Amino acid sequence: MSSSPVPTPAALLERLAALSPDRLKGIRRGLEKESLRAQPGGSLALTPHPAALGSALTHPHITTDFSESQVELITGVHAGVEDCLAELTEVHQFTYRTLQAQGDNEMLWVSSMPCGLPTDETIPIGRYGSSNVGRAKSVYRMGLGHRYGRRMQTISGIHYNWSLPEVTSEQYFGLIRNFRRHAFLLLYLFGASPAVCSSFVAGRQHELQQLNERTMYMPHGTSLRMGRLGYQSDAQASLAVSYNSLEGYGASLQDALTRPYPAYKAVGVRGTGGDYNQLATSLLQIENEFYGTIRPKRVIHPGERPLHALRERGVEYVEVRLLDLDPFVPVGITAQTMRFIDVFLLHCLLSDSPPDTPQEITELAHNQHSVAARGREPGLRLERAGQEVALTEWGAELVAQCRPIAAALDAAHGGTLYSDALVAADAALANPDLLSSARVLQAMQNDYGSAFVPFIAAQSAQTQATLLDLPFSAEQQAKFEAMSVASVQAQKDIEAADTMPFDIYLTQYLSPDRLVIKHKRSQPAVTAAA
Repeated sequence: MSSSPVPTPAALLERLAALSPDRLKGIRRGLEKESLRAQPGGSLALTPHPAALGSALTHPHITTDFSESQVELITGVHAGVEDCLAELTEVHQFTYRTLQAQGDNEMLWVSSMPCGLPTDETIPIGRYGSSNVGRAKSVYRMGLGHRYGRRMQTISGIHYNWSLPEVTSEQYFGLIRNFRRHAFLLLYLFGASPAVCSSFVAGRQHELQQLNERTMYMPHGTSLRMGRLGYQSDAQASLAVSYNSLEGYGASLQDALTRPYPAYKAVGVRGTGGDYNQLATSLLQIENEFYGTIRPKRVIHPGERPLHALRERGVEYVEVRLLDLDPFVPVGITAQTMRFIDVFLLHCLLSDSPPDTPQEITELAHNQHSVAARGREPGLRLERAGQEVALTEWGAELVAQCRPIAAALDAAHGGTLYSDALVAADAALANPDLLSSARVLQAMQNDYGSAFVPFIAAQSAQTQATLLDLPFSAEQQAKFEAMSVASVQAQKDIEAADTMPFDIYLTQYLSPDRLVIKHKRSQPAVTAAA
């Protein structure tokens, strides 16, 4: 891929020059990685979340996502890419050692698209104990199952949380608009889910082709997870969320959180036996239900709604949500990928970011689906401002504009690792066979009879062996065991402190009043449900 003739815009260069090396070194990042627990043969493990991993409600690093069978591993906030990956590796090591000690031969599934799944209703939803907040988390997941089906919720990914010092909410929203415009490049470069087990699409309409009797795929697909099979819904497609300001974003979200949706009203909050079906009948039960490739985020206080936190104190960081697990990498993401995302996010932040429009939002959805399903298709063209442009041409322009940013980061940190990440991106734009999405299909076809589950099962077993072979000291083991014990006690403390009936708790937590800023308010503390 030859260098794009399009120069880096002068305004971007001027803003980059204003960033001191110390501020560039102030980038902070953290990772959240979801993985299904699977049996050696590639079927979903239906056992409860292992007790030795601690409480999924309160453990700081090990929890569950939608399902009891879906582990989520979380790092702290890190200044260094390698430090962040080192912590993620350590959390993996303890998790794998715990699974091994449990004796069920379970492993973590290394693909974003799920292993062999049982019937929808037998996929176990996450359980978090008897406290109000724990029950609310389970009811929320029950609602997701009713709304979207449990199979869809077993898709796993890796989230990249990112911040830079001294960035305003307005600037973060400019970053988000540009990220959405250019997200196709990340889907192309880092998508790694071009195939799926046939059990995932049983009884569903889809555009996939049959690769063998148990595997469906898209020949040029990059990320089925981010396409029409993934986190999509007709209900959320009706949401025209604008990212032009915190105020507009907040208004859109508040409407979705308070407006009843007919299909969900039909489900009802409670079933005929009195058990909860979902938290609410609104288009979104809570803020976390809103799907997007990137989210503005803010750490919340106990009992605080995420939207209230954003409105009162502004955006603190962004959460990048479109990354697939890379099945060729033990912890699912490489340092080079993280560095590319750092550069990419700075490009989004420093570039001019005009307001989005309904027409552009439609174009972006089209581009996302096109790249997810056909990203490696020769000559694929995307929509940009009403015109068509080749994906590889547009991608090369963006990488070229990123070069001064990578150079500035290299100067701040020493070395050439950020520039090297751009060299790798250019190579992948020139040769799509280098992409993980292509390598997945090639490995399946060469060695596994074009079968998805046997290939990922073998990769999962190899990953497990690799991580179990890494040194893990007695001190590290003791540290994590202590965390697990402390988390169990913390859950018991929450349960013992509950005095409010669950119905009242839910009514108060879901009150629209908690979404808006009310200075001089005096509301009883209600622990957040998510």
